Amino acid sequence: MNVSFEMLTDKNLVTGAMLTVLLLLLALSGVRGQLPYHDAHCGNKQVIVHLFNWKWKDIALECERFLGPKGFCGVQISPPNEHLVERPNRPWSERYAPVSYKLTSRSGTEAELRDMVNRCKRVGVRIYADIVINHMAGVGFSGVGSAGSHFDANKREFSGVPYSISDFNMVGRCPNSDNNIHNYDDVNDVRNCNMGGLTDLWQEKEWVRGKIADYMNSLIDIGLAGFRVDAAKHMWPGDLDVIWARLHNVDGGRPFVYQEVIAGGAVHASEYYHLGYVTEFNYGEQLKYAINHFENLRGVVHLDWGMAPTEHAFVFMDNHDNQRGGQLHFDNPVEYKRAVAFTLAFNYGFARVMSSYYFTDRSQPPPHDGDTIKDVTINADGSCGNGWVCEHRWKVIANMVRYRNDVLNTGIENWNVQEDVMWFTRGNVGFFAMGKTNFNKHIYTGLPAGQYCDLISDCTKKFNVDSNGMADISPHDGHEPFVAFTTKSKNVARSTAAVHLDEYVPPSLSDNKTTIIFIKAELPDGQDLFIRGGIDHARRQGCDLMDARLSGCSLPIRHLTVGNDTYFQKFNTWSKGDNYLDWYGTELHQGEYNHQRPYGTPAVLTTNRTDEPDYSPYNTFGHGYWMVAVEMDCARTQNGYFEIKAMVNGAWETDVSSPTCSGNGGGAWPYHTNNHWARCGYRNVFQYGSGTCSITTL
Repeated sequence: MNVSFEMLTDKNLVTGAMLTVLLLLLALSGVRGQLPYHDAHCGNKQVIVHLFNWKWKDIALECERFLGPKGFCGVQISPPNEHLVERPNRPWSERYAPVSYKLTSRSGTEAELRDMVNRCKRVGVRIYADIVINHMAGVGFSGVGSAGSHFDANKREFSGVPYSISDFNMVGRCPNSDNNIHNYDDVNDVRNCNMGGLTDLWQEKEWVRGKIADYMNSLIDIGLAGFRVDAAKHMWPGDLDVIWARLHNVDGGRPFVYQEVIAGGAVHASEYYHLGYVTEFNYGEQLKYAINHFENLRGVVHLDWGMAPTEHAFVFMDNHDNQRGGQLHFDNPVEYKRAVAFTLAFNYGFARVMSSYYFTDRSQPPPHDGDTIKDVTINADGSCGNGWVCEHRWKVIANMVRYRNDVLNTGIENWNVQEDVMWFTRGNVGFFAMGKTNFNKHIYTGLPAGQYCDLISDCTKKFNVDSNGMADISPHDGHEPFVAFTTKSKNVARSTAAVHLDEYVPPSLSDNKTTIIFIKAELPDGQDLFIRGGIDHARRQGCDLMDARLSGCSLPIRHLTVGNDTYFQKFNTWSKGDNYLDWYGTELHQGEYNHQRPYGTPAVLTTNRTDEPDYSPYNTFGHGYWMVAVEMDCARTQNGYFEIKAMVNGAWETDVSSPTCSGNGGGAWPYHTNNHWARCGYRNVFQYGSGTCSITTL
């Protein structure tokens, strides 16, 4: 069966019912799993966090110190483009009033945006931009935007794009004389008129389509992985089809897209399914009322009411709009934690959690000093200061992220509600329970026998499941009555309780030996070489934690002194706090040199010339050898061997393959790999991009 999406592009012919039939045909033809715009490009991680109105610098830090280690898929950022500057109050809504597509906003400059995207990606966290392409700034506003562009919304003049009056929906396409929406049951009204006075763009016009596509591609080219599309229901799906078709690929696939579609009136969410996920607002509304009545939780999804099927639903408890309109949010923390924890445990949709700032007025701007947004400060207990709520850091919410990742593609089984306690199993992979108060029950978990660590408690609490699948279940903290564990947390060798995310604890080395690594590479001036490595994730348990301090595949190291003069300052700064050879990039307390973050374990350029400032006694070869000199814990290696690969300017070295290495330390590798093999306690010499190698005694 050959069904083409081209037939979906005529906005005058396609109805919601027709689109539903077409999508059903696609599913029956075996391509449902191939729907475009549904890959978040973060592996199998399943949770995005909306860091609402954070600065780019703070997001970069949060990726490195918290989001990466906790297994978050990505961050939804506030609109990154030039916007209205609405003085004197600077309300949050000014970010949703575009002036141009220049990448200077209240969150920071284009350079800061690029740095943030790169730093987050290095620790496995992708960035998704909230984009506003339905409209520009509203009628009644004029002046200069956040990037210095002049505009006059009354005249529909936006010089920074540029747009002029012919690029907007006006009388003739909008059925109303004031150009504003009056009737949500009229699709032309909804999609061709101004929403709340915001000047409505004419996306059918080629010039407008091109400018929007150029803007989105500029973000993809920076490294963003996708988009949250504001006010998507106010744009014709056929116009979005044309724009989406012009977008660049992300990591070999289509960008991730989720669209704000508040279904109702003349607009059906199913019209947008082929364009990406749709925001399922009804889920949060249903959950708000069910969260205090556990017997109703199983029925929060009503497909017969028009809620999106799970493969198209983007779900959340609250967002930046409806938390200001009466939705359950951080102001009711007991119920809110229940709702978000349940969402992350349940098997519906792709999930996003909210991270807010405190507000008392619906239009209140983010915490600020004048025009400057305040830093997100971190308190000793891991909570946020300076007016930021940071719900994503609340223990129950943060630790349920890993649970959601672990139970991907499993169904709900063993559903039970008893005495204000509810629990269920995700397939035979995960167990989740929550109560309104503390509880202690003997429960059938549905999981294989063994010892499991409770994710909610940071693995300080363990549960023993017997051969019948039964276990005594009680929360670690009666004030937060939640329990969650999975088969991936079974028999965990290294407890996350040993590490607090914001503390500096150098690892102990049980079998430390001096280990030297050289990589011969001729690099242009100004470029540096880093290495990452350890043991392949498929070879050991506990490597999916994505944190060097916790991963069973990382190797504890201690850098040897290579010099204290000015020549070695950059290397010595980057080495500080680099406690593991790992696959994950910058460690939490690793040093920053002139605002440059290291890409991994730093190497220093050396020579064998004693009269040169980069002389090292370990280098007996010549110029152009990048060196890593450490004490390494050989007990953590694979029979004394480990893998490495170089990184230059954030790019991985090409795959290499070597059947063996020359020298008196070479031998048979433990398993096949596309990386360099090195040996703990030896001098290892490699050629960048080549399998040529030598391993010798020191």
